[in-house]
Amino acid sequence: MSKFTRTDTSRVIKAPTGTTLTCKSWLTEAPFRMIQNNLHPDVAENPQSLVVYGGIGRAARNWECYDKILETLKTLEDNQTLLVQSGKPVGVFNTHENAPRVLIANSNLVPKWATWEHFNELDRKDLFMYGQMTAGSWIYIGTQGIVQGTYETFAEAGRQHFGNGVDKSTNNWKGRWILTAGLGGMGGAQPLAATFAGAASLNIECQQSSIDFRLRTGYVDKQADNLDHAYELIKEHTAKGEAVSIALLGNAAEILPEIVKRAKTATADTAYLKPDFVTDQTSAHDLINGYLPIGWTVDEWKAAQADPALHERLTKDAAKSCAVHVQAMLDLQAMGVPATDYGNNIRQVAFDEGVKNAFDFPGFVPAYIRPLFCQGKGPFRWVALSGDPEDIYKTDQKIKELFPDNAHVHNWLDMAKDRIHFQGLPARICWLGLGERDKAGLAFNEMVKNGELKGPIVIGRDHLDTGSVASPNRETESMKDGSDAVSDWALLNGMLNVAGGATWVSLHHGGGVGMGYSQHSGMVIVADGTDAAAKRLANVLVNDCGSGVMRHADAGYELAIETAKNFGLNLPMIK
Repeated sequence: MSKFTRTDTSRVIKAPTGTTLTCKSWLTEAPFRMIQNNLHPDVAENPQSLVVYGGIGRAARNWECYDKILETLKTLEDNQTLLVQSGKPVGVFNTHENAPRVLIANSNLVPKWATWEHFNELDRKDLFMYGQMTAGSWIYIGTQGIVQGTYETFAEAGRQHFGNGVDKSTNNWKGRWILTAGLGGMGGAQPLAATFAGAASLNIECQQSSIDFRLRTGYVDKQADNLDHAYELIKEHTAKGEAVSIALLGNAAEILPEIVKRAKTATADTAYLKPDFVTDQTSAHDLINGYLPIGWTVDEWKAAQADPALHERLTKDAAKSCAVHVQAMLDLQAMGVPATDYGNNIRQVAFDEGVKNAFDFPGFVPAYIRPLFCQGKGPFRWVALSGDPEDIYKTDQKIKELFPDNAHVHNWLDMAKDRIHFQGLPARICWLGLGERDKAGLAFNEMVKNGELKGPIVIGRDHLDTGSVASPNRETESMKDGSDAVSDWALLNGMLNVAGGATWVSLHHGGGVGMGYSQHSGMVIVADGTDAAAKRLANVLVNDCGSGVMRHADAGYELAIETAKNFGLNLPMIK
């Protein structure tokens, strides 16, 4: 039994707001507030156990480590750097004013030992922590953080499958519906993203508490009583061309085969029984904490998670259920329904369970997103440390002013302001690319400097970005040159952000797809209105996405090579 505390039901964490500093500067106040924001009850999935999202993605290793991180940040000088090893503050060293204030490494194992079995052994001894992507790097902003990426995916899928491949309108999805599962911290973005894209959606979730949360925050419009009722709602709303999101309580591995069965026996009068698109975003990367096996109740599942003696059985049953789930997706694909993996490693689990054609449907990055990565575009996000929503609304307007001809971004910002409820500190995400992020960051810094904003802005991104991830079953699947598993690029991205002066930088393993399947880096930088911040922003916000363009140019993507030339990137081997 560990002497440290993983769960404390007395804890209710919320980030400080306003302009009064608890730490010695905004460069240390920012991580101080953001780790707390990750655990805000409206943000985190299980904050009293330090879990932010994604099964066991934590903000800190245990409550003793969490308290010591905050204590250390309060006294950290602007020429010092705090080192955090898998959620544990392990050292403070003298560096310099333009060095990161915090450096984080989470879940990293030597490749031979990079398995869930070894991770779980270390985790039980309280020697390790799963950081997911933005959980352990303190830049999670609630479900909004993945909404736009999911929207971009669905919009592109609509153009490819139902439009002319060019039209950026949402009419491609009118009268059509998307079938998916998972309404957790990541999957919860799917229903709202589908609505934004113009599609109706059926979203299967095994926990009523997750459905309730999505209904309360406006990510889901309504809940069906059962599958028959869900079909009635789908038929009603698709007939009217309405983009309405519907939640259904149940196990996807049980419901999808039933949907396949009904689709196979559908008549002309019931053709609506077949979805127009199928994907999934359950936490299938974590077979203990993330996927409910067929035949198990949620209570049985939760009890087994807490009992290491049951983990082997739970893992086997969950894996078998993932195989059934993927087979149902393949069956729908065989019936003409476009299918995609949304990055939870479920195809790999199914493949290992004997579904040898599990990879017959593609991941969402090679299918729909890679051209954006080639242009350095990805999930740029920012947070108002003041806690005042007006600071975000003003930055929304500034983005429109900076990019007056980008109708796609304008449309996104309008939808986000109208439909997305802030969770914790007010925040926004907007997919911007090379030549855009630095303009936005410098403009935000100037707004802080002249008092237009009430407080500094924290700028970060998802780790799922143009140059920060090596993940052969997700971000780097099917690379043009076959370099899917080369993680040098993610490590170079992290080191470049350290050299450029990011405020905190993280290097993680396993996020999104599980142990052994990814290496990735995170970056956060503070716009505090100073001239020194402007210099750092100008470097970091070019270098960060520029390294993604470099990575794709090196792989031979013509669009990336063209982008590199247009922005004057110095890539010695690219002519």
